[in-house]
Amino acid sequence: MKTKLHIFKTVAKHLNFTKAAEQLYLSQPAISKAIKNLEQDYKTTLFIRKRNSIELTTEGKSFLIYTNKILAIYADMDEKFLHKKDAFPEVINFGISTTLSNYIIPKIIAKFRVQYPETRFNIISNNSENIESLILNEDIDFGITEGSTSNPKLQFEKFIKDEIVLVTNVKNNTFQKGSIDIKTLQTIPMVEREKGSGTKVIIDTFLMNHKITKLNSVVSFNSTEAIKNYLYHSDHYALLSINSISDDLINNKLKIIDIKNLSIERWFYFVKRTGYISNSFEYFKKFIRLNHNF
Repeated sequence: MKTKLHIFKTVAKHLNFTKAAEQLYLSQPAISKAIKNLEQDYKTTLFIRKRNSIELTTEGKSFLIYTNKILAIYADMDEKFLHKKDAFPEVINFGISTTLSNYIIPKIIAKFRVQYPETRFNIISNNSENIESLILNEDIDFGITEGSTSNPKLQFEKFIKDEIVLVTNVKNNTFQKGSIDIKTLQTIPMVEREKGSGTKVIIDTFLMNHKITKLNSVVSFNSTEAIKNYLYHSDHYALLSINSISDDLINNKLKIIDIKNLSIERWFYFVKRTGYISNSFEYFKKFIRLNHNF
């Protein structure tokens, strides 16, 4: 039951069976079967299936509330009875990319320290190349980075997929339909990350693969927060991680403009030295996986 509820929660988050399957490392038929079994067990319909999308039913929304409560209890039970405080070192050293350090990891660490208040963290936020160097020099134990390399001295494991989306001020009504084509993308005023940013490298590489050599960049900043603060007072546009704007979407500050026939995605990876073995790392990695979308 725990597994089926976790699958349901993931599908409800993405409203997409394929994306849920990717996150959970399961096949799409396995995801569909788990949802079907839940619907049969509770004699209800959790999702409305449309041609190219799904959405939660009223019953599904209520079921999600109970699911969150039950999974939280399961997590507390596991941490209370299966994982003892003395299983962790006094200090855990690891490195993360900027997007993760700003929008995902802090809330996970806060939750972790409620259960393990004796464990302290030394977290370094930097670009992926520098994080990998710190791991190889044994200055930190492991990291979570954008993308992976072919360095045989490092071992990479997928964490979560991130999507980079086009956003603008919620009051900007230039595109009434909420979407643009690739040709228009090259003409609108864009706010970008500075040269050398990992996010910018991924965006530039992706656009180049789609034969887009240049955007109409009018301003560049060295942080996502600076870009968002600019957009709050402007009708310009930016390509940002979906993880970095979730609060802005909820609070009605920014909105997403769909780019027709273009989807920019990337993976975040756990990375460690090849051969590095640590029970603490394995459990902490599992904890991050279970709690990153809370």
